[in-house]
Amino acid sequence: MASVAYGPEAIVLVLAAAGAVGLGFTLPVTLAIVVLLAVLIASYRQVIAAFPNGGGAYAVAKARLGRRTSLVAAASLIVDYVLNVAVSIAAGVAALTSAFPQLFPYTMWICLAVLAGITVLNLYGIRESARAFMAPTIVFVLGILTVIVAGLLRSEPATVATGAAVAENARTIGILLLLKAFSSGCAALTGVEAIANAVPSFAQPKVKRAQRAEVALGVLLGVMLIGLATLIGKFAIHPIEGTTVLSQLTEAALGHGIAYYIVQFATVILLALAANTSYGGLPTLTKILADDNCLPHRFAVSSQRQVYRFGVVTLGISAAVLLAASGGDMNALVPLFAIGVFVGFTIAQVGMVRHWLAARTPGWQWRAALNGFGAVLTFVALIVTTAMKFTEGAWLIVVVLPLLVAAMERIRTVYTRIDGCRGAGCVPAVPKATETAIVVPVSEVSELSREALSAAMSLGRDVIAVHVCLPGENITVFTKEWETWHPDVRLVLLEDGDATVGGPVARYVADNFPGRRKVVVIAEIEPPAGWNHVLPSHRSDELERVLRKMNDTVVCHLRVQTA
Repeated sequence: MASVAYGPEAIVLVLAAAGAVGLGFTLPVTLAIVVLLAVLIASYRQVIAAFPNGGGAYAVAKARLGRRTSLVAAASLIVDYVLNVAVSIAAGVAALTSAFPQLFPYTMWICLAVLAGITVLNLYGIRESARAFMAPTIVFVLGILTVIVAGLLRSEPATVATGAAVAENARTIGILLLLKAFSSGCAALTGVEAIANAVPSFAQPKVKRAQRAEVALGVLLGVMLIGLATLIGKFAIHPIEGTTVLSQLTEAALGHGIAYYIVQFATVILLALAANTSYGGLPTLTKILADDNCLPHRFAVSSQRQVYRFGVVTLGISAAVLLAASGGDMNALVPLFAIGVFVGFTIAQVGMVRHWLAARTPGWQWRAALNGFGAVLTFVALIVTTAMKFTEGAWLIVVVLPLLVAAMERIRTVYTRIDGCRGAGCVPAVPKATETAIVVPVSEVSELSREALSAAMSLGRDVIAVHVCLPGENITVFTKEWETWHPDVRLVLLEDGDATVGGPVARYVADNFPGRRKVVVIAEIEPPAGWNHVLPSHRSDELERVLRKMNDTVVCHLRVQTA
């Protein structure tokens, strides 16, 4: 529902190119979008019934259209989640700067600050609840409905917003302009699939409650879009730089008093909550994709607070890039939004047609016809939106979607190869012990060396200490200290060949002990937490990095804690 903050504005911004005559088509264009909304609501009620476990387009495609199509649906969802954060924050900040114009020059920085705050809260596991969402949602909906009713009852605007009109190239009304306005306004439909994605979150009976919620969403969204479009025509609203269309409508209907600020603040809060929903949705989606071997398994690892941190951080960074690139301009981001959404819509509808053809449950013919009609409409809307917005940044989505799909396919292929090497799914042979050579790199005679050799001698009998002779080192001093200590361990001196420790040790381990298991014990002092981690030389990290490339060598890293 928060999309009413930017959907009508996207329409007005296009139609304003044809002046007052063009703005007169705001209501017809909005009615066309509401018709599409009604078809989508009816179609997604069928998705909810057929796939009560949630998942929306991804679940439908995975079950009925195959692996690759499901990856296209997943890629479109990833793009939508990222854009939802960027667009919602930009729209919320636009509402804020409309109420307080002195903040307008700092739009991008405010956007990034809000994004950082939401990201940090989600990293710490702050969870939203239905009760937390309820109050601002009710205030927002009642505020918008109050604006509509008050505006319809007024014969003239209570207050007229002033400012520089947004510059547009003068154009005449034509089918291309109307199609462009339609494609821009379709950004208002971006939340329609959300309920189908989250059916398991509903109380029993889940399907009926979710279907009723879908209808309620459609009715409220449709009423608000039509009401706002009517007021835009009645008050001759046109784009003004630094002021949103919704802010102008609120001023015209309610004046610039306390009611105006209530509606603006409710819009800001609801848009922030709308952005926050992506932080619940995308990390969960990336976790599912990681479980399916389509993303790195790090995305499936949760923290102690049950937060998928890699998903949260990836979402935050991606949204920050978009906000910085657009300067926090809502109208620069909205054209990118609808394309991924309509990809998901189309895939879901085509998948549902396949579902009804396979299931043939009672009434399957009219259900398949409904979803087929929805698929045609959403596919046409997808083509129109892509064509009309291609030069305004939509090309980026056209490039990113196939790249995401190709990347997920590549990751799946690599994991398949890894599973083959692991021998997963089969019963392995009985494990057998082999003779083990234990190598301990030592740099000096010290307590750290004693700890390392003690650990090595606990693992096996054949322990060899190796010391790399670095340039400028006095080897005589080291050997005398070693002989004085006399740890009863064989010492091998390695000549430095490339000014590193890892290279000589790795060559020694590789050239000796054929047919034996090799274990290398690396010991280092663990510095105190914080900035102290930059103090050690990290020679041990260099050594471990080289040795881990050797598939017949086990690396044991012994960290000795400081007092």
